[in-house]
Amino acid sequence: MNKDIPSLCEVYKDYFPIGAAINLKTVVTHADLLKKHFNSITPENHLKWGLIHPLPDKYNFEDANKIINFAIENKMKIRGHTLVWHIQIPDWVFKDEKGNWIDKEILLKRLHQHIENVVGYYKGKIYAWDVVNEAISDKEGEFLRDVPWYRIGGEEVIEKAFIWAHEIDPDTVLFYNDYNLELPSKREKAYTLIKKLKEKGVPIGGVGIQAHWGLKGITPEDLEESIKKFSSLGIQVQITEFDISIYLDNNEKFNSIEEVPEERIQKQLELYKKAFEVLRRNKELITGVTFWGVADDVTWLDNFPVKGRKNFPLLFDIHHKPKRIFWEIINF
Repeated sequence: MNKDIPSLCEVYKDYFPIGAAINLKTVVTHADLLKKHFNSITPENHLKWGLIHPLPDKYNFEDANKIINFAIENKMKIRGHTLVWHIQIPDWVFKDEKGNWIDKEILLKRLHQHIENVVGYYKGKIYAWDVVNEAISDKEGEFLRDVPWYRIGGEEVIEKAFIWAHEIDPDTVLFYNDYNLELPSKREKAYTLIKKLKEKGVPIGGVGIQAHWGLKGITPEDLEESIKKFSSLGIQVQITEFDISIYLDNNEKFNSIEEVPEERIQKQLELYKKAFEVLRRNKELITGVTFWGVADDVTWLDNFPVKGRKNFPLLFDIHHKPKRIFWEIINF
């Protein structure tokens, strides 16, 4: 690790923690980068229901512990992700032994047991939980997603998840987390949901703006408007899953960074630069910025949504060297 390269999290120590989502592979292969540049981590998948609670009476804490112990050993903050999500969740959560849909009472009982066991197990280690992830529908005229959680349990699922998580670990900050919260339509839906929860006394402490961006669509100005809007509710705001795809649409495919046009790289750089200008300007409102990955060699955007496609969405390249973006956001 080059000692002449400044530490990203050290540069931002007076602004907000700098985090990365990591998995069982990157906690090993990217350990040096993590130790130098990040002071917060999010287990990418290993706290999700499908991996940590695959069967009614089976919990798998071993894999998540490897990531969490790494963070503790290196004095990093830990974000929990996530307790209620409609993806990566076993069928048994919503169905009985015969394959029939269960009722709300049974669903809430299963949710309570899950939160009690998972949040309870990590009590005192995880400072923030994404309690509910991506509950709001993208469709016009539809508020909550048409998925089993809300078909069966409605908004009560969301309320109870926050209440129970708070009861089990009252010192943890509890977040609603979602993508496209920078866009007016979804911003308004999320604002409505959170305002309603606050008015009911539900212990929601923050909103996570994922910030999965492309090179067109969401702008830094959209981000700033959302930060201010959500902060007006008296809650924390974090950027929880930041990355900027190098692509404009799904008809493109680059196999290496050398194939990417210079104007594309420049556009990505400008978006990151302006986004961080917004974040620094609002540092009193932002309590964390987390990238959804560490370096370009391993990213969730590889093969998604186009199979066989490589993406280059982060601050460090495939060789773990800082990209131009890195220098732009630390030299201010």
